Amino acid sequence: MATSVRVLGFAGSLRRGSYNKAALHVAVELAPEGMEVEVFDLAAIPLYNADVEAAGPPLEVVDFKERIARSDALLIATPEYNYSIPGVLKNAIDWASRPADSSPLKDKPVALLGAGGRMGTARAQLHLRQVAVYTRMHVLVDPQVYITDARGQFDEHGCLTNERYREEIGALMAALLEWTLLLRVRPS
Repeated sequence: MATSVRVLGFAGSLRRGSYNKAALHVAVELAPEGMEVEVFDLAAIPLYNADVEAAGPPLEVVDFKERIARSDALLIATPEYNYSIPGVLKNAIDWASRPADSSPLKDKPVALLGAGGRMGTARAQLHLRQVAVYTRMHVLVDPQVYITDARGQFDEHGCLTNERYREEIGALMAALLEWTLLLRVRPS
């Protein structure tokens, strides 16, 4: 089967040793046949500023939005900061969502996953789902991947050692492929 679904993946963490970045790379590794995943680093996206936007968005933002537009689906790995999504992730979504009538996020299929503490990233993913409602992204409902106690699930090289979580990520990627193909044939 030729690649039929292009996915843009990004993590809401800037840390070099981020468990969410590591989980994103596991998703790339476990992507099913027919899916290609490109990983984008949000580090270069500046803080949103309407004055800057009015003067013309920065090249990093233009690049990010173009990559979203070229993708068939998104894969977002989010940590949980203070019971919510990190500012860097919200900032990137804010840039991509403007202007609302021509946002590349609109009608984009999305899968979420996250690695965190005792509850994984359940609260952050819930908040991200709320953001997705306004931006008109179509978030995959199930399966849900919450990697709990992340520090103990990855080895010193950032490899996910817990087979159950690897299986959950593989199932998420297969479901994202199916979800994206289903939405592709859905009438507007």
